[in-house]
Amino acid sequence: MMRFIAALVFCIASAAGAASAADYSIKLAHSLSSTEPAHLAAEFFARNVAERSGGRIDVQVFPGEQLGSGKDVNAMIRGGANVMNITDPGYLSDFVPDVGVLNGPYLLRSWEDFRKILASDWLKEIDGRLRKAGFRVISYNNLFGPRHMLADKTIRTPADIQGVTVRVPPNQMWLETFKAMGARPTTVQWSEVYSALQQNVVAAAEAPLGSLYGSKLFEVKKTLSLTSHFIAWVNFVASESFFQTLPQDVQTILLEEGAKAGDEMTRLTLQKQQEYLAQFKEAGVTIVEDVDLAAFQKSTESVYSAFPQWTPGLHKQIQAILAK
Repeated sequence: MMRFIAALVFCIASAAGAASAADYSIKLAHSLSSTEPAHLAAEFFARNVAERSGGRIDVQVFPGEQLGSGKDVNAMIRGGANVMNITDPGYLSDFVPDVGVLNGPYLLRSWEDFRKILASDWLKEIDGRLRKAGFRVISYNNLFGPRHMLADKTIRTPADIQGVTVRVPPNQMWLETFKAMGARPTTVQWSEVYSALQQNVVAAAEAPLGSLYGSKLFEVKKTLSLTSHFIAWVNFVASESFFQTLPQDVQTILLEEGAKAGDEMTRLTLQKQQEYLAQFKEAGVTIVEDVDLAAFQKSTESVYSAFPQWTPGLHKQIQAILAK
């Protein structure tokens, strides 16, 4: 709580200091390293917004949980702060439960499937509900990448993960998914994962390749199993109440440049997949590619019935969108 209050005071003070330099100042936070596609896309967004607005809008990017945890930053956003966050549907499901289905295990067969979600009436309806909950999504189209497992052991089948303590983010989808696999999910903030692995608080971590590499987790765990349990997308989000205080032209700049930043993040994520695998190999990490994805998918089917707060038939509705 004290960290949250300190971060909020910092944001207010920073905004006052920047007022003379720009008409509008926004802090864009995330939990990741400064080498990852998400951060590079955030900087791309900040540069383009500044250029297009003629310097009227100043977006400052804060990586590595500098403004607090993802939950803390989302709380600032709901409170109306001039803050943006790179967050995901799992965190947003705390406020609009149905959006959490987008983080479901093995929901997407490929990253391209998400284009169908982006074009759907369902997402338009979800967007309206998120606005009512206090969030303005600046971009939905940010590919984070397939999430894989880094541990000291090979993970080819659900049997290999039975009883293994796995670090997961603090939201229900991850907890339910890894329980269904037979693991022991443990919530740890991303900034603390390295030490948690090093001290054997957890035995494994899962994340996209960029995050696993960018946080140097390969220094403590040496086996990477390509489980692809989630094909993850993240969102750039701002406060709806703050957004509504902005002139129409500023709103348009943020939304249009946000979509471009999403495309850029997707491009970078796809471009870097093989680069990351090569870097892992150079670091002495064993890459396990012959994972039984069908077995993992079957083991996690029950997850979609573990959310009584979802709209009835939600999973089938998403499957129908993807089948078009």
